[in-house]
Amino acid sequence: MKKRIVLLICGMMILSLFGCGKKEDVTETPAPEAATVDVADATELLTNVWGTYTEAELFPIGGGDYENVVMDAPGKYDVSKAEEMDSVLGLPQSSAAMIDDAASMMHMMNANTFTCGAYHLTDASKQQAFADALKENIMNRQWMCGFPDTLLIASVGDEYVVSAFGNAEIMETFKTKLTAQYEAAEVMYEESLVQ
Repeated sequence: MKKRIVLLICGMMILSLFGCGKKEDVTETPAPEAATVDVADATELLTNVWGTYTEAELFPIGGGDYENVVMDAPGKYDVSKAEEMDSVLGLPQSSAAMIDDAASMMHMMNANTFTCGAYHLTDASKQQAFADALKENIMNRQWMCGFPDTLLIASVGDEYVVSAFGNAEIMETFKTKLTAQYEAAEVMYEESLVQ
C-alpha cells in the first residue's frame, strides 16, 4: 500500500513538472513610456515658451532669483533658496527638496500680474504630490497689491511642473503658448484666485 502511495505521489510530481495541457501564449504589455521633454533645464523650458510670443504679446519680464536677475528673459532660480522660492514663486519650502532645478519669469511692474516658475523633479513619480502642494500653498497665500486672477499648474512630461499666476488674459496666452510649444504639456489645475 505504501509503495502505491509513493508511486502515485511521484507520478503526480512528474505531471506537475511537465504540465499537462496546452500552454497559453502570454503577450507582455510594455510599460508606458515616460513622457520626456527635450530640454536641458527649466530655464530652457521657459525660454522656449517665451520665444513664441509675438511683439504685441510681450511684456516686461525678469527672471532668476534676487541675486541673479536676468532682464527680458526667464532665468535660473537657485533651488537652495527655499524660503525665497516660497515667498516669490509660491513653492512650499517643504517641497524644495523634491526639485534639482528651477527657473522663473515675472512681470517687472507687478508680480501679481504674472509670475511663473518651472521645476525639474528629482522623482517623476511624485509629480502629482508636488503639484498638489504647490496649488495648496498658492491658493492659501495672503496677497499684497491685489489678487492675481488665475492660477495655472501644468505638467510638462513626467519630470517638469510649471506654475503661473496672474492676470486672466496674460495667463490664457501663457497657457496657449505652453501647450502649443510642448506636446507633453497638460494642465493639472486652472483655478480662479479672485475672491
